[in-house]
Amino acid sequence: MQIRPIKTRADHRAALKAIERLMDARPDTPSGDRLEVLATLVDRYESEHEVIEPADPIEALLYHMESRGLTRRDLEPYLGSRARVAEVMNRQRALTIDMMRKLRQGLGMSAEVLIRPYSVRGSAA
Repeated sequence: MQIRPIKTRADHRAALKAIERLMDARPDTPSGDRLEVLATLVDRYESEHEVIEPADPIEALLYHMESRGLTRRDLEPYLGSRARVAEVMNRQRALTIDMMRKLRQGLGMSAEVLIRPYSVRGSAA
């Protein structure tokens, strides 16, 4: 594949396939340089053409937990009892302002992420 600007979805798909083939390339080699250039081109194309909705608070919390090796039990100091953690994580109960504050202070999560609206199943709030 010749490296050129990514202008169409087909170009984008081709670049992603090329990146996948080059993922094991070592830095500072021709393949590693090619990977770096393709990744830069894909990043630019995606930032201009693909709107990525920010994660809702529960998705962000799940990511935060996974990336730090946390369990639901680790959330109890921030959300309350084991049952309350389950309700929040299962989207049966919304995060309260107090919970958001505790998550921000205790886990360093962004308040901007935590205050985003999200869907809650059921009527408990």
